[in-house]
Amino acid sequence: MIGIHTDKKRFILALIILLVLLAFYPFQKPQPIRYVDRATAQIKTEQVEAGGWLFWLYNNPVGELSLQAVVKRKFASEWYGKRMDKPASASKIEPFIRKYHINMSDFQKKKYTSFNDFFIRKLKPGARKIDTNKNVVISPGDGKIQAWKGIEYQYFIVKGYRMNLHDFLRNDSLARVYADGSLILLRLSPADYHRFHFPVSGKLSPVVKIKGEYYSVNPIALRQDIRIFCENKREYQIIDSKKFGNVLMSEIGATFVGSIIQTHRGDTAIKGGEAGYFKFGGSSIILLFRKGKINIDADLLRNTRNHLETQVRMGEHIGTAK
Repeated sequence: MIGIHTDKKRFILALIILLVLLAFYPFQKPQPIRYVDRATAQIKTEQVEAGGWLFWLYNNPVGELSLQAVVKRKFASEWYGKRMDKPASASKIEPFIRKYHINMSDFQKKKYTSFNDFFIRKLKPGARKIDTNKNVVISPGDGKIQAWKGIEYQYFIVKGYRMNLHDFLRNDSLARVYADGSLILLRLSPADYHRFHFPVSGKLSPVVKIKGEYYSVNPIALRQDIRIFCENKREYQIIDSKKFGNVLMSEIGATFVGSIIQTHRGDTAIKGGEAGYFKFGGSSIILLFRKGKINIDADLLRNTRNHLETQVRMGEHIGTAK
């Protein structure tokens, strides 16, 4: 009996040592996230909030266990979101502004009551120039874009994984409508302006909500599993546009995004008008176009082929009607 207890203790000790060793593996740093600053055409490297932590979660056996057990769960994002709603979180605002060099002159002046209050800050009128040409699609927000003109024939982002519209939309008939169409992905980092706007004008369908997990949408995570987009919480609606046909706009939640808030009212979208906002965290917007309805800007397609995102601002020209 004594021998059995001793063996059990040795096994538990060995298991603890193994877990500790695994927790520090791998030791290498994540690959830098490079993007093209569209305003200057320069290639830059993104400063990632908690980049080392993200790399550990998605590249380490112990990290992946933590991800599956806790981090991707709704309760974890809700817990952190509530922390960012508390008055004490306002102390994080100034250090965050300095770290990411956020130009606060673009935003309406006010005293923020919490970090989330700052996170959903509003732009000043005229802070973003909106291309009003009816033949133009604009970026729905500030962030970094990747684009594909024919998702039926092109591989989606990494690892040869093709975008599975059936899994993403959970609607077979709708998936067939966009099956050989075009896709634009806008990724918002935590430092970005987190309100989203309509890319075109038209009649709106009701919002469809799809329950899901809360994986990170940072490239560090996407390099490991692009199917995250088909697993995360998301919402979508369709804009019936005269120039572009039925444009599907989907907002995707992510780790520590407490909520997707739709602020528009009625059944009409006005290009450049506010559609809603994300609470704390990085997040993404996907635009789907039917085949033959859009000419995506050449620089966005070229940069995507070169595995680079393109930094854009809300209201910017990203495509034209065919």
